Amino acid sequence: MAPEPIIGVRVGAYSVLIPSFITEVITEVIAAFIVWHVRRHSPDVSWMPCIGDRAPHYDGTVPVPPPDVHNWITLTHHVLDVRVANEWLSRPECGAVVLFNGLVRDHADDTNGVIHIDYEAYSEEVVPRLEALAEQARLRWPDLARIVLWHREGRVLLGESSVVVAVSSPHRGTAFEASRFLIDTLKATVPIWKKEFWDGGSQWASGSQHIVELSDLPATLASDVEAGR
Repeated sequence: MAPEPIIGVRVGAYSVLIPSFITEVITEVIAAFIVWHVRRHSPDVSWMPCIGDRAPHYDGTVPVPPPDVHNWITLTHHVLDVRVANEWLSRPECGAVVLFNGLVRDHADDTNGVIHIDYEAYSEEVVPRLEALAEQARLRWPDLARIVLWHREGRVLLGESSVVVAVSSPHRGTAFEASRFLIDTLKATVPIWKKEFWDGGSQWASGSQHIVELSDLPATLASDVEAGR
């Protein structure tokens, strides 16, 4: 029979010889205690990021398109800076810029105290639909110069911009009509849904679930725009 391995342990000025099986037992006891302690005292993980969260500070911005591109379209987690959009829209031949800046507000329907919104996007469809929307606007108003269609995804806090829709044009009438058409049509045809959060609860926003095709809109949207709804 092989001799039992011996481990030497120094305690103060003394050296103690301990059989290895005793150290194995001590290790198992310590491991069991750690597991018991963690289960009994669950760690605080509230600081950890969740799905839909974003960093508290932004280091990036929405990439500026090349000079020869006149539709600035993006779905992004970055902050939406309307000053950048306004500067990009301004052209020597344009006398009007109309910009819609959609903000997260503190109430929704019958709910007060909204603190943030999580936007969930069908990303493969969002940009192509925004591009088609911009082209439709250009067909209706050929003198449009530049178009901005930006939308956030993920978590957007109270007071932050969730969507920016803007146009520039030589004339204000075109700019007003086109920007209204773009934001209303975006809401109806682009697959982005929002979930509103408040202290103690959350819910998907009513009226934001059903997405229609751009080709299905003229009969319904045109009457809404004309009525000022």
